[in-house]
Parts: sequence; C-alpha cells; structure tokens
Amino acid sequence: MAWNEPGGGNKDPWSGRPGGDQGPPDLDEVVRKLQERLGGLFGGGKPTGNGPSNGGGRFSSKAIGVVLLILVLVWLASGIYIVEPAERGVVMRFGKYTDTTGPGPHWHMPLPLETVIKVNVDEISTITHRASMLTQDENIVEVELTVQSRIQDAADYLFQDQDPERTLNDATVTVVRVTIGQSKLDYVMTEGRSAVAVTIKQRIQKLLDRYKTGLIVTSVNMQPAKPPEQVKAAFDDAIKAREDKERLENQAEAYSNEVLPHARGRAARILADAKAYRDKSIAEAEGESARFEAILTEYAKAPAVTRERLYIETMEQVMSSNGKVLLDVQEGGNSLIYLPIDQLMKQQPQTTTKPGSNGNEEPSTVATVPEKTPTPPQRVVDRDRRAR
Repeated sequence: MAWNEPGGGNKDPWSGRPGGDQGPPDLDEVVRKLQERLGGLFGGGKPTGNGPSNGGGRFSSKAIGVVLLILVLVWLASGIYIVEPAERGVVMRFGKYTDTTGPGPHWHMPLPLETVIKVNVDEISTITHRASMLTQDENIVEVELTVQSRIQDAADYLFQDQDPERTLNDATVTVVRVTIGQSKLDYVMTEGRSAVAVTIKQRIQKLLDRYKTGLIVTSVNMQPAKPPEQVKAAFDDAIKAREDKERLENQAEAYSNEVLPHARGRAARILADAKAYRDKSIAEAEGESARFEAILTEYAKAPAVTRERLYIETMEQVMSSNGKVLLDVQEGGNSLIYLPIDQLMKQQPQTTTKPGSNGNEEPSTVATVPEKTPTPPQRVVDRDRRAR
C-alpha cells in the first residue's frame, strides 16, 4: 500500500517523524546548519542559549594563511601572458622599458610592478601620397605612390617617437619632392620610374632610422607619372614619337644584325678565293719556271733533239685545237681510207693517224688544250728558227 493512500497511515518519506508536518523543509534550518559548519572551519564556536561561545566572530590563523596563500597564487598567476607569433611583448617595470619578448608564453611580475604591451609587428600599414611638383628641368608632373611599412622595433615604436605614422607621412612628402626635384621629366616618366622608386624608399628609411621610429619600409609602389591635364595631349604626342623612334631603331638594329653576318661571310669567302688564286698562280709560275729550267738543261746537252721535240709538242698543241684531220700516207700505201670524221670531231681528246710499222695507219691521240700564251719553250724554238 502506498504511503499516501487512505488508511495507510502517515508514511511521508520527507517527514522526519511519524505524523509530522508534511510541508517542505525549513530553509532557515538549512542556512543555520551551513553557517555552523563555516564557523567551525574559521574557529567559530556553536552558540548556546546563554550567548556566543568563545572565539565567535573571529577567524583562526590557519584560515587567514590559507586565504593569503590563495591570494598570492592568484596574483602570481596574473603575471602569465602569451605573445602571438605576429606580436612582440614590451615589458615595463614601474613605467620604464625593461625587455622585449618574442612569441610564446612568458611571465612577468604582476601589477603594479610590471606591465606588458603587445605590439603587432607583422601588420602592414599603407599610406598614399599624390601631388604635383617641379622636376629638375622645370616641368610640372603629377606623381602618385603608395608606401607600405611595418614595425621593426617595438620599443622604438612605442617610446622613441611620439607619432611614428605622422613621421612616416612627413618623411614621404619630403623625400618625394626632393627626389623628383633632382630628376628630369623624361627620366621620371619613362625608364627611370623604377630607379626613382628605389631611391625614394632608401631615403625614407634613412629618415625613419634617424628619428628612431621603429618602422621599416617594405615597398614603395610608384604609379606612372602624368603631366598636367592642360598639356597632356602634347606629352602624349612626344611619347608616341619617342616610341616610334625606339621601334625604328630596333628595326634598323635587327636589319644590321641580319646583313652584317652575310657581308662578313662574303668578304671572308672573297679573301679565301683570292688567297687560293694567289697560291695557284704562284704554284703554276713556279712549275713553269722549273719546267723551263729543265728543258734548258736538256737543250744545252742536246740542242737538235730538244729542238725537234719542242717543235713536235708545239705543233700538237696548235693542231689539237684545229678542226682538221691530217693523214700521213706513205708512198705505195692505200690512199683510200674511211674515217668517221663527224665522230672524230665529237671525240675529246681528238685523234690523228700515223703509219704503223706494217704500213697500216694507226690512230694517235693528241690532247686538246686551250689556247694560251706561248710558253717559254716555244719562244726558244722561234729563236732557233731565226738563227737558222
């Protein structure tokens, strides 16, 4: 039978005694018991009907020590800090710079002894400068550039300069005007633009280092310089003319590179042919001279025989270029001879016939040589004939 059924009696499980009050527990009783337990921990006695016990309302030394220890631990734990990879921690002791810490967990003496300021050193800041200024040749040009920088030294950035960003902006304005004022218009508007940007970057960094701003210039991007709007058309024509000049010069250079090697090759070939002709002429002259000296030696030994041989050789050379065929027929020989004259005329070298040992004609070969100036042996024959 359930405790709350009729006739079951008072079996309330939340009741401390049979037949007691069936209401909720007394909250005042619960609070009182909790206070008694806390009072026992900190040395408080249980109150009696006559008044407070000895030591009531005062904490024990043990409790005070525990509380102080907890407070010290909490104070020490408050000195733990973590520096992110893109940050640097600047530690100050009583407001004076002490150290700069890198990424990772660190500990410093908690407040009010030391404080830490975290500075993001990887963040890139950008400033843009646009202005019209005079060049060295007294022309007006519009220049626009962007300067990007980041923090290099966190301590210098915080303590050495009051406003590093303003210092960077002022340094950019000063350097740009000085650099453009020392350059000519054509140099700024054409191939010198990149060199001008490099010069501006170096000079800005020099000023930032002098003022100890803790900043480093990462890049300077210079847009193409433009002339004032009033004279833009004239400048465009001048630029177009300059581009046409460069294009024509490139074409001329390409043509020169194409023609010169061929000309050098022809010149080298002509020189080689001339040297070969020279060597050939010298060799032929030396050969003719040696041949003439050899004939002269034989002529001195046997003039008649040598003279006859030279005469026959000369006649062979003369007759070989002639279109006639000579036959030497002995007396009593066969005078009827069939010769294929047309075929003999076509053959090279041409042939002539002479009588053989048995009375028959045998062909003899005579080499055909081109006409040329009589050789020294022929002149010897002529002199010999005149002597006779």
